[in-house]
Amino acid sequence: MPLPSYSADDFKSVLQARLPRGRAWPRDADSVMAQVVGAYAPTNQRVCARAAQLLQDAFPVAPVELLPEWEQTLGLPDPYTTQEPSTAQRQAQVATRFAATGGQSIDYIINYAAKLGYTITITQFAPMRAGQPCGQPVYGQDWIYAWQINGPTYTVVPAKAGVAVCGDPLASWTNDILQYELKRIAPAHTQILFVYN
Repeated sequence: MPLPSYSADDFKSVLQARLPRGRAWPRDADSVMAQVVGAYAPTNQRVCARAAQLLQDAFPVAPVELLPEWEQTLGLPDPYTTQEPSTAQRQAQVATRFAATGGQSIDYIINYAAKLGYTITITQFAPMRAGQPCGQPVYGQDWIYAWQINGPTYTVVPAKAGVAVCGDPLASWTNDILQYELKRIAPAHTQILFVYN
């Protein structure tokens, strides 16, 4: 159910309807009283719009007003990046961390990265054993604990109208958020290799 949205004219008509009756309280559209009531209407409209925004921000899908509070709750921002993330990237990181259920499968990791805005593939390694075809890489026993993230060298994240705020870059192209988040959720006994092409 969408939240109600009231215009300044809606508030003006309600305020005028609530005025006391009598000659001292004229309801004519060009009266001084109507102008005074009309001056209060935009403030009421702004307060109502902000209250509706706070209701939306109560859920961390794309918070605006409460973004810093959600970040603090989820242990963000991280000291990981060489450039400041945009508002859209911060919102994606909050929503992804909040909705994360935990998992160690390849599909879980790929979906986690996709929610952050990154397209990746994962390569797993196995130690050399008898019966492998010729030309295969010779990996040692420790390679069973390594896995490789494959992705583009730069993931371009353009600014989004309606989300970007003053001070956000028009685009960013860094994989810092991806690297930090995947290192954070990786199983403790594994080693991640990042390969960008």
